[in-house]
Amino acid sequence: MKRDLDRLMQARGLAAFIVTGGEDYSDIRDYMSNGAHISGGFIVKKLGAEPLLIVNNMEVEEAKKSGYPVMSIGECGYFELLKAYPDDLLKATVLFWGRVLAAAGVTSGTVGVYGKGEIHLYSALLAVLNAELDGYRFVGELADGKPTLFQEAYLTKDADELARIHSVAERTNAVMAQAWDFIASHRAGADETVVDANGVPLTIGAVKRFVRRALLDVELEDTQMIFAQGRDAGFPHSHGEDAQPLKLGQSIVFDLFPRELGGGYYHDMTRTWCIGYAPPAVQRAYEQVMTAFDIAVKAFALGRPTHEMQEAVLDYFEAQGHPTQRTDNNPTRGYVHSLGHGLGLNVHEAPSISHLRRHDVFEAGNFITIEPGLYYPDEGWGVRVEDAFIVTDAGELRSITPFKKDLVLPLHG
Repeated sequence: MKRDLDRLMQARGLAAFIVTGGEDYSDIRDYMSNGAHISGGFIVKKLGAEPLLIVNNMEVEEAKKSGYPVMSIGECGYFELLKAYPDDLLKATVLFWGRVLAAAGVTSGTVGVYGKGEIHLYSALLAVLNAELDGYRFVGELADGKPTLFQEAYLTKDADELARIHSVAERTNAVMAQAWDFIASHRAGADETVVDANGVPLTIGAVKRFVRRALLDVELEDTQMIFAQGRDAGFPHSHGEDAQPLKLGQSIVFDLFPRELGGGYYHDMTRTWCIGYAPPAVQRAYEQVMTAFDIAVKAFALGRPTHEMQEAVLDYFEAQGHPTQRTDNNPTRGYVHSLGHGLGLNVHEAPSISHLRRHDVFEAGNFITIEPGLYYPDEGWGVRVEDAFIVTDAGELRSITPFKKDLVLPLHG
C-alpha cells in the first residue's frame, strides 16, 4: 500500500524517488497521482514526505486532483534553463533534474528512478546525471527474484484503490451479462450455426464488437479479450478468430479483463460457455474445473504460502489423470498454467499462485484471480473459469465476480 512507501524506501536506502517517463500511460504515475490524468512531468517523493507533482503548465489543475502539492515546470525554471542553454539541451535537462529535486527538498542522497518511457534515453541520462549532479546517486532497481519497490507496494490495496477496483468489477460483470443476453437473443440455424433473425451467422468478431461498445458505455476499455471457440479454446491465450461463426455445442473460453478507460485498474474474469448444449467430454471437464475451483477456495488461509493452493489443485487434476506443469515441463494439454495471479494497475501482478513461486503468501489487501482450466486442443475444446477476489482485512477471501457460472447458454431468438 502507499502507506508502506517510506518503509520500502528505507529498505532500499533511498533518500527519494522520482517517477518520470514519456507521455504514454504509466501505472506507476497513475498510482502516485491517485489516478489524476497527467502525462509526462515528474513525481518526486522524499523519504518521510508526501509526493510533489511537477507537471506541464497546462496540466496543473488536473494534477491538483491528486490531492498532493503541485508545481509547474515553469515554476521550477525549465523555460529559464532552456533560454540559458539554447544550444545544450542536455545541460538544461541535467540542471532541471537538480531543480526538481531541490523543489521537493532533496539536496543529496540516493534517488530511485521509476516509470515508463524510452529505455535508451533514460539509461543514458542516468549516467550523465550521476556524473554531473554532485551529491546525488541515481539508481534503478533490478527484479532479481524479489519485488521492486512498486511491485511490493502493489501487493496490497488501500481503501481508495479498492473503491476503484469494486467499481470496475461491477461494470465488468454487467458487461459479461450483456454479452450472455446478446448471444442468447439469436437462434440456431440448420447446421448448428448461431444466426440472427435474418439468418446471418453470428461471428466471434461481432461478439467482440458488441462487448467493446458495451465496455465503452461504462467507461471501460477492452485490453484484447479472449473469445476462443472449439480447438482455439484449447490454447489458453488464443484470442479466437473474428471471422469464425459461433456453433452449438462447442466450448467457448471468454476471458474478459478490461481496465478503466485510458488506463487504470483492471478486472479479470473468465467463463466457459457451450451454446445450446454441452458435449459429454466438455461437461465432465467443466465439472472437474469447478471442483478444482472449489478446492482452491477452500485451500485459502491468510498468511499461507500461495503455492500450497496451486499444489492442492495439481493434486486433484493429476488424480483425475490430467497432465500438469508438475508432471510435464512443457505441457500442451491438461492443466498447463498456474492457478492465479495478483491484479491491479497491471493485469498481472504479485502474488503468483504457482508451485514454482515458494515465497509468496496471502496478505490482507491482496487482489487476486483464481482460474483453473483444462485444455485439449486436439480434442477440440478448452475450459477455464476465473473469478477475481479481494483478501479482506478480516482475512476472508471474497469474490467480486458474481456473474453466474452456467456452462450451457440457451438461445431464445
